[in-house]
Amino acid sequence: MTVAVTMFSGGRGAAAISRSLLHTPGVELSLVINGYDNGLSTGALRRHLPGMLGPSDFRKNFALHLDPADPAQAALSSVLEHRLPEGATTGALIEAVGERRGPFAALPRQIRDAVVADLCAFARWSATAGLDLADCAVGNLVFVGAYLRHGADFNAAVDSCARMVGSPVRLLNVTNGENAFLVALKRDGELLADEADIVAPQNATPITDLFLLREPPDARLRAELAELPPSWTREVLARGRAEITPNPRALEALGDADLIVYGPGTPHSSLLPSYLTPGVADAIADNRAAAKVFVVNTRHDHDVRGLTATDLVDRTLAYLGDPGNERRLVTHVLSHRAEHPGGANHRGTTLTPDAPMVPQDVLDRGEWAGARWVVADLAEPGRAGAHSGERTVEALLAIRGEAALARAR
Repeated sequence: MTVAVTMFSGGRGAAAISRSLLHTPGVELSLVINGYDNGLSTGALRRHLPGMLGPSDFRKNFALHLDPADPAQAALSSVLEHRLPEGATTGALIEAVGERRGPFAALPRQIRDAVVADLCAFARWSATAGLDLADCAVGNLVFVGAYLRHGADFNAAVDSCARMVGSPVRLLNVTNGENAFLVALKRDGELLADEADIVAPQNATPITDLFLLREPPDARLRAELAELPPSWTREVLARGRAEITPNPRALEALGDADLIVYGPGTPHSSLLPSYLTPGVADAIADNRAAAKVFVVNTRHDHDVRGLTATDLVDRTLAYLGDPGNERRLVTHVLSHRAEHPGGANHRGTTLTPDAPMVPQDVLDRGEWAGARWVVADLAEPGRAGAHSGERTVEALLAIRGEAALARAR
C-alpha cells in the first residue's frame, strides 16, 4: 500500500528523516519548503537579481537526495555543493565543466550539458551584474541560470533543476514564487533584519514575531525602528507585508497526504514562515484522513533560545492561525526519549542535554493542545542532537497506522 507523506522542511534539519522516508517501500514523499534564505552568497544573488527568492534550501535538498553509491549522482552532488574560490569567473567555470576538469570530471554527458546550459544563462546575466563569485555554491548558480531561462519563474526553476538531477522527491516551494524578505522581532524590540540574523547567535530573549516584507529594511528604517516600542515596530512592519499566494501543488500535496509532518529544523527561518502562506492551514484542516505530526527538535538552534518544546508547538499553531488547535492541525507531537535524561527540574525534563525542554506534566498526561504527545528513542547513535532517520520514520509510520486504524473502527 502506498503512503503519501508531505513534510514541511528546510535545508538540512530533516535530512535524515527524508532520506529514510525515500528508502521506505511504498512511501511517496513531498517536501514543502520556503525560499526566504539569504545567507552570504545567496543574499548576494538575491540583491543582484531583484525579485528572486533564495535557492539554497532547494539546492541542499537536491544534493541530499542523490545516491552517494551511484558514481554519477555522487559527482552531481559534489558539483552542486562545490564552492568557488577567490577570483573565480563564470567563463572559467563553464570551461571547466566543458573540459570535465575538477568536480565536473565524472558528470554524465546529459547532465553536464544541462549544467552548461544553465551556467551559460547565468553568465549572460552576470556579465553585467558585477557579482563576486567567491564562495558561491555552483548549484546556486545553476539554479539562477534555470530561473533566467524560465522567464524569472522560481517554481519553474525548481522543477527544471529537479528534472536535471532526477530528484526522487517531489520538492515544492510553498508559494507561487513571489519575492519576500523574512525579518523577526524579539520580545525586547530587537529587530533581526534578515534570515541570516535569525539563524545567527543571539541573546536569550525569545523571538515573538515574524514578518514577510516587500522590501528588506534598509539602514534608515532599522535606525528608526530601534527608537520605537515593540508594539509600534509591529505596526510599521505589518504595513510592509508582502502579498504572497500558495503554490497549488503544495496545497494538493497537503490535501492528498496520508501523513503530514511538521519536520524538525530551524523553526523561525525554515519552518514557521511556510505556515504564514495563505491556504496552507485550510488545506491541512480539510484533510481529515491524515495524521499530522509535529516532530520536536533534538537540539536547540540559536533562534529558539528561551523556548520549550510546547512553546514550539504553540508557535506552529499560532502561525497557522489556529492557536487553540480547534481545527486539529496537529494531531500528534513526537519527541525524543533519551535512555539517560540530560537533566531535570521542577518544570520538566530536558530529554537530551541540548534539546528544547518538555514540561513534565505534558509527559505525564501524554497530551498538549489537544494533540497526543508521543515519546520514542529518535536519536542517531553517536551523533548528538541528530535524529535517526530510521527510528523517526518507524515512529511516524506507527502513528499514521494507529490513526488510520482508529478511524476505521
